[in-house]
Amino acid sequence: MSDDTGSLARRVSEVIPDSLADMRIDRVVSLIADVSRSAAAALIESGAVTLDGTVIAAGKEKVASGQTITVDISKAVAPELPAADDSVSLEVVYADADVLVVNKPAGLVVHPGAGNKSGTMVNYLLAAYPEIARVGDPMRPGIVHRLDAGTTGLIVVARTQRAYESLVAQLTERSVTRVYSVVVWGIPASVNGVIDAPIGRDQRDATRMAVVVDGRPSRTHYAVERSFHVPKEASLVECRLETGRTHQIRVHLASIGHPVVGDAQYGGVRAGLRAGRPMLHARELAFDHPGSGERHSFSAAAPDDFTALVASLS
Repeated sequence: MSDDTGSLARRVSEVIPDSLADMRIDRVVSLIADVSRSAAAALIESGAVTLDGTVIAAGKEKVASGQTITVDISKAVAPELPAADDSVSLEVVYADADVLVVNKPAGLVVHPGAGNKSGTMVNYLLAAYPEIARVGDPMRPGIVHRLDAGTTGLIVVARTQRAYESLVAQLTERSVTRVYSVVVWGIPASVNGVIDAPIGRDQRDATRMAVVVDGRPSRTHYAVERSFHVPKEASLVECRLETGRTHQIRVHLASIGHPVVGDAQYGGVRAGLRAGRPMLHARELAFDHPGSGERHSFSAAAPDDFTALVASLS
């Protein structure tokens, strides 16, 4: 898939996996482009969807495994742009004329999408920083990378187009430092290592990601910081992203048999430890400032639910 955390393009392309075979095209468009079914139908009607290079005329047609579907979301007809919402104040840990760094709480979706038209981080930021509406993708203004809804911690937002382009380039070049604290089930055999495994859509469940042979190159560096045996075997792990694929840390850790505690989607909900979300916190973020070129580094302490879970382990 062409859209990832490093490049929020408005053209997405994906090779149809077995899990999407024989599915209606309008449903596939909705899924891979993160738009409603009605928006998917409008995109098809506008000629924005191709299958193996051929423009699709009807959403009821079926896709086949191995075909390539491409969606040009920029052709969406009169999309409803995100609206400002001043009902929530976010924790902005740094702000200047070019960038914002936000400490995102658990449960907050980063930007509007299918099923989340309002109440997102973008909606709240637009109220305090309306200029971001003109930066980057108008449907995801200012956003250059993302955190999952359940993940807490640091995320950088661009306030100017210059900053947006600089940050996207740095993410593409893998020069942005992103460090996470994670609580996982079990104790990894190696205290540190690199998980180098391609990630793509799960062949059995199109709503999940997985390590797949034809996925996009993905690398996660990890180091075990502490290990625990009571009440269950678990570990506090540091993860450093080299790439930024959807659900990358969650998928990679699950693939080596150590899913994130509390992660219902990837096998992290088990008896013995109670967590209301995946125990994943983006604790460090560093990038070259788009204006000065100086390296800026930020850190955020883990939230109370994360520290309470770690404190309950021994």
